[in-house]
Amino acid sequence: MTLAPALITLDALAVGKSATVVHLAPGNPGLADGGVDVSRRLMELGFVPGERIRMLKRGLPGGDPLAVKVGHSTFALRRFEAALISVKPE
Repeated sequence: MTLAPALITLDALAVGKSATVVHLAPGNPGLADGGVDVSRRLMELGFVPGERIRMLKRGLPGGDPLAVKVGHSTFALRRFEAALISVKPE
């Protein structure tokens, strides 16, 4: 029996760890547009399946925002945005 690799959401990735993006969930379905704009914005920033990312830092207090490196760019994400991104830790 083969175990599938554990997927987590980006907001749970530890500082200093790298991962590969696997999936983006749609945003808040309670919004008028179904939250599609948030997912689309994340994809436009480079959070696409197969892309390698690295968690750089968490803000204090409460861990918001998150500093995440994608390619050669660094972005600040809110935790709810990071929770939409499923990743496979390395």
